[in-house]
Amino acid sequence: MAEPIMAGPVALRTSPLSHLEERMRAAAVTGARGVTLAELPFLTMVNVRVAPASEAAHRIGRVLGAPLPGRCGDTAAHGPHTAVWLGPDEWLVLSRADASAVTAQLLEALAGDPGSVVDVSANRTTLELTGPAAREVLEKGCPLDLHPRAFGPGHAVSTTVGPIAVLLWQTDDTPTYRLLPRSSFADYLARWLMDAMSEYGGARVA
Repeated sequence: MAEPIMAGPVALRTSPLSHLEERMRAAAVTGARGVTLAELPFLTMVNVRVAPASEAAHRIGRVLGAPLPGRCGDTAAHGPHTAVWLGPDEWLVLSRADASAVTAQLLEALAGDPGSVVDVSANRTTLELTGPAAREVLEKGCPLDLHPRAFGPGHAVSTTVGPIAVLLWQTDDTPTYRLLPRSSFADYLARWLMDAMSEYGGARVA
């Protein structure tokens, strides 16, 4: 009689901020000066490099459902995909779809032309900061002008928050911001943001 086959250990996927989940939830502030912080783990992120006027760029745009954005700060969204401008020939594709499937589709669209398509989903995580006081929290440590006249929904740029380099993307006018730091810096950034949020739970000082 054959011996039973014992399955080996299964590696569990752990997000960079799973250990701070409860702490981030407890840091939430409600009311007129409300602000909340949460991690959105395991989002698909694919780095794309290609000449912007090339046929390959047009094919990639067709796969994404919208042309690749052409200016700093611009994004292009369609369905589950959002393409963020990183440089004259570089974009970050953010998606709710499966990373392997998105990467394969974009590689097929590249079709061997000069350029690159790389799954970088493990390189960063995503923090979502939202609520009436979210902009004020960010303004404590971000050098950008975040006033709606200068920065609004659909804008995304590389900047810093505190000492941490992030990709900062405003998704709506609540306002809601998504911050994409390197995974190794996510813990520091989350703690920095929670500290910056803490004052909004008290009464406003005239």
